[in-house]
This record gives sequence, structure tokens and C-alpha cells, in this order.
Amino acid sequence: MDYRVGDVVKMKKSHPCGCDRFEITRVGMDFKLKCCGCGREVMVPRLKAEKSIRAIEKREE
Repeated sequence: MDYRVGDVVKMKKSHPCGCDRFEITRVGMDFKLKCCGCGREVMVPRLKAEKSIRAIEKREE
């Protein structure tokens, strides 16, 4: 899959705040994801993130 900074992804599991949408802020061996609900940022290994992503909402270019 092609992931880019600024894309919003829907995850299988939701964040403890209840939101399941995250914005990608860094791409590499790790993904840095920012919760769209509360704004908390988490680092997730690439393999785990790719397994957890359900849908990608592309950013406006």
C-alpha cells in the first residue's frame, strides 16, 4: 500500500478516547499516528500498523 504523510486511516481497534481515525504524521520503519479525536500521538511499528489499517482516506492535494 502507498501511505503518505497527511493521510487519514481508519484502524480496526479504536483509541481509548473512542475515535478509530488517525492521521499519519511520519512514515518509515515506524508510523507516527495522531488521533483525530484527542490529538495524542503514538508510534507503531510499520508491520503492526499495516495489519491494523482498514481503510485509507487520502488527503486533498
